[in-house]
Amino acid sequence: MFKFEPIIFCLFLILILGISHGALDNIKGKRLLKIFGFKSTIYFYLTYILISLIIIVCWLVLPNIVLFLFLIVAAYHFGREDTVFSFNRRYLISECLFFLKGSSVIIAPLLLQRSATNEIFSILNFNVFESPVFSDQFLIILLCLSFFSSLYISNKKNAEFKGIMLMDFFSLIILNFFLTPILAFTLYFCFLHSIRHSITLVFELDKSFKTGLKKFVGRAIPLTFITGILFLFAIYFLNNFYKLDEAIYKVIFIGLASLTFPHILLEYLLEKNEKKT
Repeated sequence: MFKFEPIIFCLFLILILGISHGALDNIKGKRLLKIFGFKSTIYFYLTYILISLIIIVCWLVLPNIVLFLFLIVAAYHFGREDTVFSFNRRYLISECLFFLKGSSVIIAPLLLQRSATNEIFSILNFNVFESPVFSDQFLIILLCLSFFSSLYISNKKNAEFKGIMLMDFFSLIILNFFLTPILAFTLYFCFLHSIRHSITLVFELDKSFKTGLKKFVGRAIPLTFITGILFLFAIYFLNNFYKLDEAIYKVIFIGLASLTFPHILLEYLLEKNEKKT
């Protein structure tokens, strides 16, 4: 009888829907190279791959430091990208608000599914959250700050935007209350974060959603396919040393970290330099 394995289900959702929202980074890279005066795209690919490889190596050597930095960066990225409207940003204050808003992605599973979440972290050789510093009381305070940061960011917006912010927060609470941490994260990452970002890219490609979607799918498939093959190859290799589920956990999170750092750096450099031009 076929046994449903949530981790395998999560892996394929992330490979198909999650990874694809960054699959147009090559197009954004061309725009950035043009600003800097470079004509060959080889510089973008080499730099992107080099950063990814550096993250993987650093994770293997210093897993606690790299994963902790990854969680901080990811929290900021989630908070910023999931704010679906313009926000009157002030240096540092807005960054802190985005970080607090996005931190609920990490805090919710730690608070509601602590043992299962720490089990995943132990597979990744990460034990920071086992420290007594991260008590339930401290996590509740952080979760409350995340909630109030969402309210503050949407304070001057209409009821629709306020509703989206509240929906995001309570969706994370509900997902992590009823589901395993990996399944809750996957559903959030694929259906709240990634698809929302992909829709933004669709309209950047064309004002018509139908036409933009065709362009997005056509341009996203090559890099999504290549990334998926690399992920599966890494799982096949690691399965020689670890159990299958442990190999998948390592590939999902180390892989996402290796892609997230160059992805966020690209977004930052493009935003800053396009404003100047």
